[in-house]
This record gives sequence, structure tokens and C-alpha cells, in this order.
Amino acid sequence: MLAETLTAIRPADPRVLADARAHQDRLTKPRGSLGVLEEVAVRLAGAAGVTPPPMPAPAALAIFAADHGVHAQGVTPWPQEVTVQMVANFLSGGAVANAFAAQVGASVTVVDVGVAADLAPAPGLLDRKIARGTADLSAGPAMTVDQAVQAMEAGIAVAGDLVAGGARCLITGDMGISNTTASAALVSTFTGLDPEPATGRGTGIDDETHAHKVAIVRQALAVNGLPPVGSQPSDALRALAAVGGFEHAAIAGFILGGAAARVPVILDGVIAGSAALVAAALEPAVVDHCVAGHRSAEPGHTAALDRLALPPLVDLGMRLGEGTGGLLAYPLVCAAVRVMHDVATFDAAGVTDKPV
Repeated sequence: MLAETLTAIRPADPRVLADARAHQDRLTKPRGSLGVLEEVAVRLAGAAGVTPPPMPAPAALAIFAADHGVHAQGVTPWPQEVTVQMVANFLSGGAVANAFAAQVGASVTVVDVGVAADLAPAPGLLDRKIARGTADLSAGPAMTVDQAVQAMEAGIAVAGDLVAGGARCLITGDMGISNTTASAALVSTFTGLDPEPATGRGTGIDDETHAHKVAIVRQALAVNGLPPVGSQPSDALRALAAVGGFEHAAIAGFILGGAAARVPVILDGVIAGSAALVAAALEPAVVDHCVAGHRSAEPGHTAALDRLALPPLVDLGMRLGEGTGGLLAYPLVCAAVRVMHDVATFDAAGVTDKPV
């Protein structure tokens, strides 16, 4: 499934990109006056292969949940049980992600890819568990390569099912206590950034815990022989297996699955950003199908977005995860595309254009 998905991904069509930019320039507004929104609409046209691009509605949020063996190293004061408790909160509609999803009309699907507990079946919950949490990445590989591929293919399948069900925009979400530690290790691995500036405070840790967290990330890279990551897909998969989480792998697959279906994927914060680095290492064209919903307060997220060359649409100092930043950005993405559909051209409206 992974190989077939990678083969199906196409880069943005350069002809359509040119047509979309020309159309933007004919609309009744000063050229470039909508800033980043113009580029978003153009990029989505190129990715879809048609201008104007299809309206990205309805949207579907997938929250991938998993636990992490590195939690035992004391990188966060939050107990691991919070992961399963928050899954229950998502399913009952009580989380911030649920509130934001209701605001923008997005569906919410929760996917268990590695929660360290057995979850009872519930509406809105998909059981795609690979294992009950990863191994401790600071002592060796967090998972096997086969497990990483299995998690990626779970994400690909979720994306495919949501698109088959009518979703025309996918939004990444995550839940997993200690997952910012794995994210920092992935960002350091795929960007070459030192662990200290790549590692943030996650759920809000003090200076002492942050210094310990940085040391754990540094230890994980050393134990697993990372970086560098070569140009072969096997190198990216090995790095993902070494220091990633099951939700990182599943989100990487989710991004690839959306791109293969030519459906835009709105990335959330640092978890999604680090997963996107993996996806882009496997198929660079996947980035053409992505929109950075926001810039997380986690410093590694900026490094990831810089490497992906994706400007964030929202910058509010958020660091919650769950897909909240992507959900907030979703109306902006819709508005950017709506302009391409609804705004008149100078000729059609009888408005005098500025001389070129």
C-alpha cells in the first residue's frame, strides 16, 4: 500500500499553476493584495490539476493517538494515562478540537494506533493499534521498520476512507503524552538542527525538565546513529522507526494518502510538521498538497516548516495539538479558494484595471 501510494502522488501541475496565477491577477483587487491566501489558492489549483481548485469542503479531522516508551524517562510531568483519558474526551465531544471542529463543520475521527491500553469500541473510534506504545527511543529504536510501515499504511487507509466518504480536505490531529520528545528527535534528524533549539516545552515543563528532555533527545540520536538521513526511502523509514511514534508514522501516511487522492491536507503543529518531514523524504511532491495551518510555539515546528517551505496561515502562540491549529486555519483555506470561484475579473465586472 505504501509503495502504491507513493507512486500515485503527482507534483503540482506547472501549467495550472501559471493559469491560476494569471486568474488571480485578473480579479478585481490589487495584485498580491490577499498575500499568502493568493498563494494558497494557486498551490491548491496546481495540486488539484484544475483552476479554480475544488472547494475544500467538507473537511475531516483525524486524531491519531498513541503512547511512547520514552515517557519513562521523565520528559513530562503528565501521566501516560492522560492519553487514553483524552481519547475518551474526544469521543464524548469535550475537547478543544471538538469545539473547533463544530465551529467549522469538520467531522472528527479518532484513530488508536498505539495507545497503551485497550479501548472499548465507540462511535468515532477506529482501532488500528500497532502495539501498546512504542519502545523507549533513548535506549534504541522506538519501533521496527515493519511497525512503522504498518502505522503509515493505517494512516493511508484512514485518508482513503475519509475521502471515499466525501471529505475534500483532510486535517491532521494527534494525541500522545511525550510525543513532542519524539517530534524533536525527528526534526533534528530530518533538518540537522541541534536538539536544543529543536526541543520545546510541550505541555509546559520547567527549565530543569526541559534540559533533561533535550539530553534525552540527544541520547536518542546518538543511540540510534542519527542523523544523517540519506536519500533512499529506506533511510527515512529507518529514522522514523528509530525515534518516531506510531502517531507520527500514521500522520505521515495520512498526508501521503491525501496527496495521492489530490485532496489538500492541512497540517497542525509540531507533530504534524515532523511527520510531514518524513512524508516529504519519501516523496517530495507531497508538499505540494499540504497547507501549514499554523505555527506552533514549539521551536522545532518552525524548523520543520522552513525545511518544507510552507508558510503558516495562523500564528497565535498555540501548542495544544489535537488538530486545533489546522481547524482554525480551515476557514482561511476555504476563503482563499472561494475568491477564485466567486470574485469577478476586471473585464467581467467592467472595472478598470491598473496599467501593467
